[in-house]
Amino acid sequence: MLKKLFLILLLPLFFCGCSKDLREEITFASWGSATEVKVLKQIINDFEAENPKIRVNFMHVPQNYFQKMHLLFASNTPPDVLFINNLYLPAYSKYLEDLSNKVNSSDFYPQTIQGMSVNGKIYAVPRDVSSLVFYINLDKTNLPDQNWTLNDLLNICKNIVDKKAFCLSYEDTVYWLKPYLSYFGGGIIDGSSNLIIDSEKSKKGISFYKDLKNKYHYAPMKSEVGSSTSVQMFLQGKIVLYLSGRWMYPKISEKADFNWAVMNFPYGESPQEVDMSGWAISKNTKHKDASVKFVQYLSGVKSSEYFTQTGLVTPARIDTAKLLNNKTHNEKVFIDIVDKSETSTVCKDYWKLTDKLNNKLDL
Repeated sequence: MLKKLFLILLLPLFFCGCSKDLREEITFASWGSATEVKVLKQIINDFEAENPKIRVNFMHVPQNYFQKMHLLFASNTPPDVLFINNLYLPAYSKYLEDLSNKVNSSDFYPQTIQGMSVNGKIYAVPRDVSSLVFYINLDKTNLPDQNWTLNDLLNICKNIVDKKAFCLSYEDTVYWLKPYLSYFGGGIIDGSSNLIIDSEKSKKGISFYKDLKNKYHYAPMKSEVGSSTSVQMFLQGKIVLYLSGRWMYPKISEKADFNWAVMNFPYGESPQEVDMSGWAISKNTKHKDASVKFVQYLSGVKSSEYFTQTGLVTPARIDTAKLLNNKTHNEKVFIDIVDKSETSTVCKDYWKLTDKLNNKLDL
């Protein structure tokens, strides 16, 4: 009798000790800053609360992200859901699930849908759209009109009173050259993936960009930058117009001790090209339904608002764009640019091409 009683008492302990998390598990990979990671973790927590049968394992890869993804896909151990941008999408699309019938395209800016598509199929649901703008120190110059030109830019640089400050930031890679190429009607490649960087229009853009540093000395030489970054020089008042993206908005908002605002890069012969990133699903996932649920949550209004409110992104969702109405710093310009832009023209090995051009152009 005592033996039976002991077994009866032991059984609940045995089953409790062997209990397992019976939730379906999916792995989600992303790069991102500390702020982005904080938002992602909040979204994951909210998603799991609304979907108690699904568990999301977050794989944060802060550096060499695409090298890591390449190894995971090559070893057939990719994440179920991954963050990806339009520059790498053509190279990875063969590994990704076609999400065309899972996306309401009308919710997003057309440029972002195009950028997240390959051969007419949507392989990632857009999160954001990225453009280059000028952050302008208003204590050292006036805010130009949205219809300003590169000639206006030269005049601004010529008339800056503070002779100890450089007018413009300058980066020596093709990415920062692109708006200058577009202004003169040039580019890197055309829609058929033909190289057009050597065209006469592109040469005008390259020449103008180099002249800002080498001819006019409106931008600092490498020896004058030292170990400082362009944003550090802008925040120190050593650069008046700083070319960068939406991702620098929170840092400048926090650190700048002067009046400032953002302004679009001058519109020219061709629209400025914009980039985008979004959420994709591995074609070979064993958790397709759960992965689709998570991607739809990531790309929904609530999640989009989370990201937009950080100041890090310009939302791909049209209905979230209303949050960018900060008149203090002219924040709406980020959305105005989208309406006048076109999707970046890329190819399968785009990043390899730009690496070669960085060496060839000697910016």
